[in-house]
Amino acid sequence: MASNNRTDCEGFYRRDFIRLGAGAGLMGLSLPELLRLEANAARKTTGENAGRKADSVIMVWLAGGPATIDMWDLKPDAPEGIRGNFKPAKTNVSGIEISEHMPKMAKVADKISIVRSINHSIPSHAPATLFMTTGNKPTPALQFPAMGSLASKMLKTPTGVPPYVSFSDIRGGTAGTSGYLGTAYNPFMVEGAAGNAKGNMKVRGIQLPTDFTLDELSNRDKLLSGFDATFRDADKNADLVQGFDAFHQQALDILRSDRTRKAFDLAQEKPELRARYGADNFGQSALAARRLVEAGVRFVTISIGGWDTHRQTFDAHSKKLQPTLDTTLSALISDLADRGMLDKTIVYCAGEFGRTPKVNKDTGRDHWARSMAVVLAGGGFKRGYVHGSTDGQGMAPASDPCLPDDISASIFSNLGINSKTELSTSNGRTVQMFREGTVIDRLLA
Repeated sequence: MASNNRTDCEGFYRRDFIRLGAGAGLMGLSLPELLRLEANAARKTTGENAGRKADSVIMVWLAGGPATIDMWDLKPDAPEGIRGNFKPAKTNVSGIEISEHMPKMAKVADKISIVRSINHSIPSHAPATLFMTTGNKPTPALQFPAMGSLASKMLKTPTGVPPYVSFSDIRGGTAGTSGYLGTAYNPFMVEGAAGNAKGNMKVRGIQLPTDFTLDELSNRDKLLSGFDATFRDADKNADLVQGFDAFHQQALDILRSDRTRKAFDLAQEKPELRARYGADNFGQSALAARRLVEAGVRFVTISIGGWDTHRQTFDAHSKKLQPTLDTTLSALISDLADRGMLDKTIVYCAGEFGRTPKVNKDTGRDHWARSMAVVLAGGGFKRGYVHGSTDGQGMAPASDPCLPDDISASIFSNLGINSKTELSTSNGRTVQMFREGTVIDRLLA
């Protein structure tokens, strides 16, 4: 699923997805690679996660920095050159208006919270992506884990399904990865098209090659176990064993189970529902995300790029970006609600920053981190609610300002995890999960 197409103005090229297929060695990893897994990958949970309102998160990532001033926080009374070309449209919640190009989202506004006062100070793609996806402001001293990796560590996951799945090539080098938690908490990466004519997704790592049996897998596992014993005898104090065991067992459980494979079998869904999500990769990935959550996956990331609109932003938003997001995000939220799953599933839609209120000479908007909006749904968050506001020209928060750390802390609060929980790096350093994040009580239902 790799591509040579640039996805944003800073020259990022979409990277190849990590391959976990059995064809290149057990789960696609050689023994030395497996043995490099970090020592402190043993799962740490918080008991029954007291106060938990949600079990899973689906993160909808808008790569490139969406112009939320043209989506969730329009300024129709601002001067020309700021207010943009779109009209605000009423939703099914009195007093809440969003872009006219998202009519389907307008019909599910009673199921979402729009946070209009989020802001930060990093108008550059890579570090801003790290901030938004980890909930910690980047620092050269430490690589913070993605929220998906934190969920993977802190929440129990049923046997046979990966805790953290990503469909996304989120930029930033280390964005979306496990950071100081160690390799065992990296995401299970999906590669290939989101669906074919028969409805099955093409995914490596969840099934054996056609000429490879479970008996052969077992024999290979026994051989690998023999190597393990040799390494343990050679160095009983090695800091590699726990991470290897955790990742290895999880990989084998997934291969031996059909739960994950069935989750990707979109042919099990009615054609009408598949069409409702959208026939493109983004839409079908969102449907697969819902099925993965049903199977017990704790955190799923899906992504759609193209939001880095320095030129012709209104054409891009009206003709492709907003209609595509409108179709898929509304279908995901309403489908979860129809199945009684929205109460226990958080949907989080965000990008790395917003865009400048002032329209540039190329009819585009440039990077702007001082004001932006995100959307939350389900999983213990208020519904039909707008949190905070920006000033009349969308330049900065006017009320209830909040930071990415605060959103992350609030999400994990609803997962039953204290945002002040202390974790350990591979060398034993103690790190608070979200160093500066504070739960936004007014956002919680």
